[in-house]
Amino acid sequence: MKLLSTLLLSIFCLTVFAQEETEGYKFETVYDLEATCVKDQHRSGTCWSFSALGFFESEMIRIGKDPANLSEMFVVRHCYADKAVKYVRLHGSLNFAGGGAFQDAVYVMKKYGMVPEEAYTGLQYGEESHVHGEMDAVLKGYVDAVITNKNKKLSTAWKNGFDGVLDAYLGAEPTSFEVNGKSYTPQTYMKEQVGLDMDDYIQVSSYSHHPTYEKFVIEVPDNWLWGEVYNVTIDDLMTIFEHSLENGYSIGWAADISEKGFSHTKGMAIVPESDSKEMSGSERSKWETMTRADRNKMLYSFDKPVKEKEITAEMRQEAFDNYQTTDDHGMQITGMVTDQNGTKYFKVKNSWNTNNKYDGYFYASEAFVKYKTMSIMINKNALTKDLKKKLSIK
Repeated sequence: MKLLSTLLLSIFCLTVFAQEETEGYKFETVYDLEATCVKDQHRSGTCWSFSALGFFESEMIRIGKDPANLSEMFVVRHCYADKAVKYVRLHGSLNFAGGGAFQDAVYVMKKYGMVPEEAYTGLQYGEESHVHGEMDAVLKGYVDAVITNKNKKLSTAWKNGFDGVLDAYLGAEPTSFEVNGKSYTPQTYMKEQVGLDMDDYIQVSSYSHHPTYEKFVIEVPDNWLWGEVYNVTIDDLMTIFEHSLENGYSIGWAADISEKGFSHTKGMAIVPESDSKEMSGSERSKWETMTRADRNKMLYSFDKPVKEKEITAEMRQEAFDNYQTTDDHGMQITGMVTDQNGTKYFKVKNSWNTNNKYDGYFYASEAFVKYKTMSIMINKNALTKDLKKKLSIK
């Protein structure tokens, strides 16, 4: 099909934000990396695809490629198709839903290639934005029916039928398309236009139920590929965040944002200190006389910096073990700022459109990132030499 150019800079909203100042927060930029514009996953559970491809779009910019708008639904389609095969093979003993993880995008790009958004929007079902409730339910019902069928064996038609449902909702996979008058396949577009080596990308986490500096399969429901992460200490993890940004590498960030301390509207994510034992005498006295409503108003008004918890590895592990930190959301970290008290915040590109205070971005405090990070995806070259050696990465 004939496509308009995907390289118009005006489409992609490269962002370099200056100092922000609003309602008591005074942010000074430390690092601010280029990124393509904020997109909208709308009513779909595909944050992992949006954040992963946003990360790779920034990687393309980093190596000197023109800005691109890669197709999130191309990744979603292939993951659903291959996840269905695994789900059926495992007799349904696998999480089958629209969720996923960063390694899913790596998997698709290595195996199937990539296409620009214009070649595959995934909007073939009468909606202008992604609304996947019906599709998710139909696909789940289909594979469950295949597993529970009374024929005592699988038919030769079930996979074609499943692909037909994907075609109906997302559209048939493009086998060839044109960009700027040149014809591509998904494989040649990946090689010539994206130009990234997928073997350069790794995932890193930090939990104590597995040995440090070894790889493990992270135990989250959406990890249908059983992807491995490198396990490091919490101090190592925070070093990776800053070292990556300092050297021009953005970060794919898988985290839990279900806390009270996260506000999309206000564009903030914090972990306020609410334990009176950690307060000074006068602070404690005032705290203990306040109502619960007044305490919450003070902690979560997001109108000025507040004292935050000191996060430990033990707190991270307890939250993970007790389902308080889950595979909740995928985002991209593109920068870092400090407030007037010197507290660090990471600048986070979300995929919930631009209808908040910071045009679709938010600022997550160092404490929040330290506490609620599940895993990150980085270019392995963003690691320090010391960590590369500890992880046996060349």
